[in-house]
Amino acid sequence: MPDRLITNPIKTKNQRSVVITAMGFVSVMGSSASEVHESIVANRRYFTRPGSHPELAEAAVRYFDIKSFTGRCKEARYLNRGAAMATASALAAVQASGLDGKQLEHAGLFTASGPNMDISGEMPNIRNGIIDEQGLKALFLLVFLPNTATSLISRLTGIHGENMTLGSACAASLMAVGEAFRKIRDGYLDIAVAGGGDSRLSPGGLLSYKKAGALWHGHEDPDTAYAPFGPDLKGFIPGEGGAFFVLESLDHASQRNARILSEIKGYGATLDGHAMTAPSPSGFYAENAVRKALDEAGITPSDVDLVSAHGTGTELNDRMEAAMLCRVFHHNPAIVSFKSWTGHLASACGAAELALCLACSDHRLFPGVRNLTESIAPDLDILIEPRDIRPSHILLQNFGFGGQNCALVVKPWS
Repeated sequence: MPDRLITNPIKTKNQRSVVITAMGFVSVMGSSASEVHESIVANRRYFTRPGSHPELAEAAVRYFDIKSFTGRCKEARYLNRGAAMATASALAAVQASGLDGKQLEHAGLFTASGPNMDISGEMPNIRNGIIDEQGLKALFLLVFLPNTATSLISRLTGIHGENMTLGSACAASLMAVGEAFRKIRDGYLDIAVAGGGDSRLSPGGLLSYKKAGALWHGHEDPDTAYAPFGPDLKGFIPGEGGAFFVLESLDHASQRNARILSEIKGYGATLDGHAMTAPSPSGFYAENAVRKALDEAGITPSDVDLVSAHGTGTELNDRMEAAMLCRVFHHNPAIVSFKSWTGHLASACGAAELALCLACSDHRLFPGVRNLTESIAPDLDILIEPRDIRPSHILLQNFGFGGQNCALVVKPWS
């Protein structure tokens, strides 16, 4: 392992300021800032037991219907649930932006995608490894391709610019935002739409993570027992949802009088190169990603007053992440973990947590970590109760299966 962190970002001339001017999201906490605020104030609970695996828990979005976003759209049948939530979020963000077709034509599109694990749902008739072709959709392969949502979002919005579909596990959607940020900052694009959607709540999805030993399980009530950064780290509770953002150069947004939600200041990404499913216990490269984002933002750790932690509730992540945060921060910024409310949204978690951060910042109320009474890191200011905060700089961080690390610094617009 190297003996020092490499953090100095490459600086180029004429780097532009990049802002978020609209967002759309689907989550158990709601799809607007006011709904999220109401959810926190009411202390609503969202975990239920899935029928296929009653010893597990999940956080499912109820009453979601993609056609309420797309209208009549025959291609919607080829969206798996995660891709549908991505598409819905992207359409909501574009609609909220007020951009017209001419402005969107040359925009970029950066989409995070997770695998479709609903094999038994898509192919119910498999015998001895042979798929019964009768009843299969003509283009059933589309529900398994990672770029299907990207393709449909492009068709429905008229976006034809640079694009990227990312499958970097739990870091994917925050990376999508980070990559879009850099394309605009460096002058390749004026506008980009970035985010992701995911759902692993099918029987196949739950089984895959259960077999990997990653899921919370037990006879306790998950609404009162699951606590990221708590002493009893038994695994994560899976959720589902999506979030997308419209990013623009500050000049472009100002010229059209757009409402600005926040400014993106810095981005960092690294690879552990350690294990297929476990983060490196040292947290060396996770820390490197965080410090890269801070350096690119031109701020020091003391400028951060809110951290949105990955906080999965797993032994391997939470202990590594807590130790890393103790090394980086010595002034105790407030730390939130939205997964204690929403469950783990897999490749969509970063974008969803960014949307929730902006929604909470709008109402100056951030939620505490559910059920956390005793932290594994007592030196950290991990929120236990809701708190009134108007953050000047927010650091978001996500760490994915395969050791893919991502961090983003945003500054809410005052």
